[in-house]
Formats: sequence, structure tokens, C-alpha cells
Amino acid sequence: MSGTRYSLEVQPVLPERLSRLNELANDLLYSWDRQVRGLFFRLDPALWEAVGHSPKVFLRRVSQRRLDEAASDRVYVEEYNRALSAYDTYLQESMSPNVGDLLDPKQDLVAYFCAEFGLHESFQIYSGGLGILAGDHCKAASDLGIPFVAVGMLYRQGYFTQTIDVQGNQVAHYAPKDFADLPTEPAKARDGREVHVHVDLPKRRVTLKVWEVKAGHIKLYLLDSDLPENEEADRRITYQLYGGDAHTRMQQEIVLGIGGVRALRALGHRPTVWHINEGHAAFLVLERTREYVGQGLDFDSALEAAASNTVFTTHTPVPAGHDIFDHEFMREYFGAFVRELGVDMGHFLSIGASPASQGGFNQTALALRGSRFRNGVSRIHGGVASQMAAYVWPQIPPEENPMGYITNGVHVPTFLAREWINLLDMRLGGGWRNELLNEGYWEAIDKIPDHSYWSLRQSLKSEMLGDVRRRLIHQYRRNRCSESLIERVTANLYPTNIDVLTIGFARRFATYKRATLLFSDLARLARLVNDPQRPCVLVFAGKAHPHDLPAQNLIKIIHEYSRRPEFEGRIILLEGYDMALARKLVTGVDVWVNTPEYPLEASGTSGEKAAINGVVNLSVLDGWWGEGYNGENGWAITPHGPGYDRAYKDREEGQELLDILERQVIPLYYARNGSGYSEAWVRKSKASMKSILPRFNAQRMVMDYVRRYYAPARKQRLVLGGNDFARARELAAWRRRVEEHWPRVRMRRMDSVPTEIRSGSTLRIDVAVHLAGLASDDVVVECLVGRETDTGDFERLDTHVFVPRAPLDSGETLFRLDLEPRLAGLQYYQIRLIPFHPALSHRYEAGYMLWL
Repeated sequence: MSGTRYSLEVQPVLPERLSRLNELANDLLYSWDRQVRGLFFRLDPALWEAVGHSPKVFLRRVSQRRLDEAASDRVYVEEYNRALSAYDTYLQESMSPNVGDLLDPKQDLVAYFCAEFGLHESFQIYSGGLGILAGDHCKAASDLGIPFVAVGMLYRQGYFTQTIDVQGNQVAHYAPKDFADLPTEPAKARDGREVHVHVDLPKRRVTLKVWEVKAGHIKLYLLDSDLPENEEADRRITYQLYGGDAHTRMQQEIVLGIGGVRALRALGHRPTVWHINEGHAAFLVLERTREYVGQGLDFDSALEAAASNTVFTTHTPVPAGHDIFDHEFMREYFGAFVRELGVDMGHFLSIGASPASQGGFNQTALALRGSRFRNGVSRIHGGVASQMAAYVWPQIPPEENPMGYITNGVHVPTFLAREWINLLDMRLGGGWRNELLNEGYWEAIDKIPDHSYWSLRQSLKSEMLGDVRRRLIHQYRRNRCSESLIERVTANLYPTNIDVLTIGFARRFATYKRATLLFSDLARLARLVNDPQRPCVLVFAGKAHPHDLPAQNLIKIIHEYSRRPEFEGRIILLEGYDMALARKLVTGVDVWVNTPEYPLEASGTSGEKAAINGVVNLSVLDGWWGEGYNGENGWAITPHGPGYDRAYKDREEGQELLDILERQVIPLYYARNGSGYSEAWVRKSKASMKSILPRFNAQRMVMDYVRRYYAPARKQRLVLGGNDFARARELAAWRRRVEEHWPRVRMRRMDSVPTEIRSGSTLRIDVAVHLAGLASDDVVVECLVGRETDTGDFERLDTHVFVPRAPLDSGETLFRLDLEPRLAGLQYYQIRLIPFHPALSHRYEAGYMLWL
């Protein structure tokens, strides 16, 4: 018997005594405040799980009886009042003094643009690491009291949820979101009206609604094209994150970059710093340039002004990961826009040019040329990014060009387990939260008794195993597997099975992350995991992009391995990877494995999340681990450089991975003392926690941005914007002059070249420069002094600047240096010439350099 199934939601009325639960449900502060989330969980744990940890949906569906009981429950009301007191105190806190020395809360505002934000699993507008990093950035900005707004898109379907079928195929599910379920509300202008802005697409105008999300001290503004006044195709622009074809991607990036700027203007915001987090938002440079052209600046001066206070962070060390739009696309979408810029199409297209995108417009190239502060996201990645971006500064050595780095960090209140927070509160007092930047403070971890430390780690492991078991049972039953099979695959996942070494691998699946490296020697791996005295369990989880078939095949391969008799119950593959599952795994496993192909891991933060919870990393020395590993806090796989064959690297590094597991990890874990735990393992776990927590947290990361990029960008904007942008106009004209004359600049040495001098003597060096129409104060002549390394490379140790002297009869200009060597013995020196202007944001920003 069948018929229409009608839905009916019986909604309770909040008791007056608990009325502020609604306020808490509408502030994403709940995403990093466990005390707040606990208020909902305690009311009805089963419902909390059923609604995907969404406080708004929970409050609509919890029973009236349960609310009334809670309002009469003294213990619950006390917890509620404590949570409210902490919430109110947090909101009343002002800017951190560290920030206040650099930014003015009354004058400054950082606008942070990103295509995705991962703050909580109940608000799925993220796909993976980029979004979670952006969410952590927002949370730390709130904690530090930075004047900050974020701009993104509100996706109707968001990113997909994942299941894995009985054959191991990833199945992507998209479910439209009801925005009433989300902590959003329409953004309103000062006159109280909802804010709508427009962007122009070929032959039509698209209206965008702006939604506002509160997250502690900060606001997120999210753009939505799903409006009745738009054409059906345009309503779908903001349906899916990273969905659709090239047209959809172009339209989304116009919405984000151009629509995002217009949204902030409509809301009355005047950012003093603009941060582009990955190239998807690069079109904001064009919109801001258009605004300045409208104020009377020429295109080059307007671009200079827009770039002066723009920060660009790149996360992608793989060339294929950068958005490139065909020139015909650009002409179709930006024809009228370019006319507003007052520039010809060829010049416009040149700002998106790169060697890898002949005939295309590269969003990363636009972001590089449209910003003055750029960074990768780890030390290794900064070096890779500087090489990838070298075409923007073609004569500058990559290691000296303006590309810097700030290593990613994770938001401690979000990812540090509740049990650790309670223990730290008990042992160190609440003040530890203010010591996240103090490395020495965290030596106190060593003072926690080993047995207490181990007991807490085992408690987290038990909780994780129980969660994994529940998920796996659900997964296998949905796939209609037999109960006997389910019992076999979950046999090692009982919460009491805490003495078995558990290894985790969970992240976005991409081929360069090499999820199957552990399977490089199947017989050896089978022997290791099935050792009756020292068994192991390996837990895998992660999503592959719906269009990335090779990555999806990796999931299928691991599934097939997990079903082999020798790996049944030892290799676990979980579906539905999201932030909730990630929190369980990074707190509960014993070892976190990461095996990227060097140097393709920009940063990677899952290992940081694991380490702050005492999990020990076993990782290729790439991304953040290249800085985090100190020899005592985990294990490192030595990577092979890009000159090696991929198969050879996989074979050698897979062998080293299994060697480390067999000879170091497993013996150390099972070296139990009379109390049932390994003292050496606890030392390594403590070393992991105390070394990583203060160095790789999001507060440190955001403070690095404030000191090294936000404050200087704010200052640079004031320099270029004063007196009706006089300095911006001057700098743009200077750049044009340098570009015109530099090809004809020459220099030669006039003095003799002695090979030795006495200590204390001065070496006079005279260089004649043919300036080809430039002035002597347009250039700087540098002398680099250093030594030769064992590999024959020149290592600079000192830099001296020549002084311009009188013009020569030859028409050249004399530059002189009286060098007093500060080094003893054999040394080397080099002479070079650069164009220089005092208003440049970076000494080598002009991109030209001439060597003698």
C-alpha cells in the first residue's frame, strides 16, 4: 500500500529560562565552543546525531517535554548559565594587544575572500583542506579580535556527501539545503533593507542576495544567485561548490570576486586590506581597479592602487590546479568591463598571462600581478611557489622574489579534544589558552604523569573505535552485507580493543597524496598487521573530487584490499568523511600517516590536528612536516626530488615507510612496561604535542599574516593613496619608464680586479652604468659578498650598496663602492643592478635585474 507521504515538523516553544539557546544556535561560535554544543547534545544525543549536529534544526525538532524537563533541571540550567557567561565574556573581549599594536579597530578592516569555508559539518560550504583552513583563519581572527569580514558563496547544494558502494565505488550525493536550517540571515544595509547586488554576464544581469553569518566577533557574507528574478541557469550558479563546466566556474568566480566587492560596498564596509585566499577570488582585483578608474585614475595607476593593499595566498603547487580561462571566454564575459577599465583587450589579457597558459587567462597570474603581498603556505611550498611564479619577476632569482610563505596552522579550540582541554584546565589553569604562541610554556606537557597521559590517550582511542565501528556497521548494512561479514570486519573495532596499534590515513583523495603507498608490499604489510603479538589496524577515509576518476580508483583499490582475507578487519575504509569524522580520527588513532609525492603537498594540516592531540606523525618530509619534524616528535620518510622517476620514488619511499613501521613504530608501541604502556611511546607522543601545538596553531598563523602582510599592506595603501593617489600614479609611470628603457641598460667594471688585499684595507670598486634614459636614482647597484659552499654554490653573507657619482664623458654614470670586507680569508663577491623606487612594496618588485 502506498500513497503520498506528507512531512510535518512539530516545533517546540523554548522555555523562557532557556530562551538564549536560539541565540547560541545562530552564532557559528558553536563550531569551536564545545560547551555550547554540549548544551544541545545533552538534551537529546540521538537527535543531535540525526540532525547532523545542526543546532537550528535541533531546536526545531527536540521535544517540548525534553526542553521543559531541562528548564527544571538544576544541573542543566547551571551548565546553560556557565556557557552563556563564557559566551558573553568572549563577545565582550576586545582586540588582542598583539594585534592592537599593528591594526586600528576603528580604521582598519581585513576582507578575506575564499570559495569555501569549513567551520563545522552542519554548514557544508566546504570541500576539504582549503575550506577548513579558511574556517580556522576566521576562527582565529575572531579569537584575536581582528577587524575582519569574510566573503564567500552560499551553495544551495554545497559539496557532495559520500557513500561507498559494495564494489568500492564512491557515490556522490547532492541534497539541496534549506537556508532556514543554517545560521544565516539576510544581510541588511544601514537603512534596514536586504542587500542585493548585481554582476553582469553576457547579455544579462544577475542579481545576488547577500547572506550574513555571525561567527563570534566576525561576520561572513555569502552570495546567493538562487533568486526568482534570475534566469533558471543563473539560479544554479551558486548551487554546487566546484560543480558544473568552465562557464559555471567563470560565473562563480565573477560572483565571488566582483559580486563580493560590491556586496561589501553595499553594506558600507571599506576594507583597508584585501586577502585573496587562492585564485578563485582574483577577479576582485579587476573590480577594485574599475572603481579606481571611475575615480579618475588611468588603468595602470588604478591597478597599482588596488594591488597595494592586496594579499594573495596560493595553496596549489600543481600547475593543473590553477584556473585558466580561454581568451575567447574572457572576451565574452569581460568585453564591456574592459571598456570601463579604459584599456585595450590585449593589455587586459596580459595581466593574466603565464607560460603555462598560452592563449589563456590564468587566475593565479592575475592574483600575483594584482597583489603586492604574496605567500605560499609552508617553507617548502614557498620555495615551490616562488619558482612557479618566477615569470612575474623574470630576472629575479626565485629565492629572492616577492613570494614568501606563512605555514598553515590549525584552530586549537576546534580540534583539541575535550578531554585534553579538561586536563589542561586542571593541570595548567585556564591561562593556557593565552599561551598558544609561547613555545617554552608547553614544556609543561612533560609534567603530566605518564600514566595519566596514556590513560587519556586510550580513552580517546576507545571513543574513536566505537564511532568507527558504528559508522562501518551502518555502511555495510546499507550495502546489504551479511551480519557474519560485518562481525569480521568490525572485530577489531570494539571500544575495548585499545591495546592494538591503530594507524590513520584520512584526507582528500588525490593521486599525488599516494593513499596506496602503504600497499607497496602486500605480503609484508599482511605479516605486520596480523602479527598475533603486535597487531595493527589501518583506518582510511577521504573523498575524491567527483571528476577525479584516478583518485576515485584509489578508493576502490583500498576497498578491494580491505575485503581480502588477509586484511579483513585490519584495513578499514570509511565513507562520509567530514569534519565530525576527522575530529574523531585525529584525536583517537595512535599514528597519523601522510605520504604525498614531494614537493606537491602545499602544507597539509591533518597531521597538525593529530599532533596537538598527542598522535604521532609518520610522514614524508613535505609541507608543514618539513618544519615540524625535529627528530624526536615522530618519524620522517626522506623524499626523493623531482628528478626521479615516479615509479622509483613510490617503490623506494613505500619500502622506507614499511621499514619504519616494522623496525621503529611497532616495536616502540608494544615495548610495554609493568603498567601496560610504553614509556618511550609516551615520550614521543608528548614530544609531538608540545612541539607542534605552539608552532602550528591558527593564532600563530593569523598573527604572522597581521605582522608580515596585513599591517604592511595597510601602510602601503596609505603611502600610495595619499594626495589623490599621487604616489600610485608616480609608481605606475615609473614602472612604464623602466619597462621601456631597461632592455638598453648596460654596466661595466672600470677598476682593476685584484684577487687579494690586506686585512683592514678597502677595496674600491667602480662600475659604469649606461642608464638608457633612466635616472641614477631609478636604480641601485648591489655588491653581494659570500662564500662558496661544498656544492659549489654561492652563499651570500653580506650586501653592500654602491653610491652614484658624477656622470662620465661616455654618457654613463659612475657608481662607486669602497668595500671593507667583514669576512676573513677566501671569499667571493658579485655585482648586480636593479631598478628601484622607494614606494615599491618589495625591493625586487619591478622584476628586473642585471648581473655584471
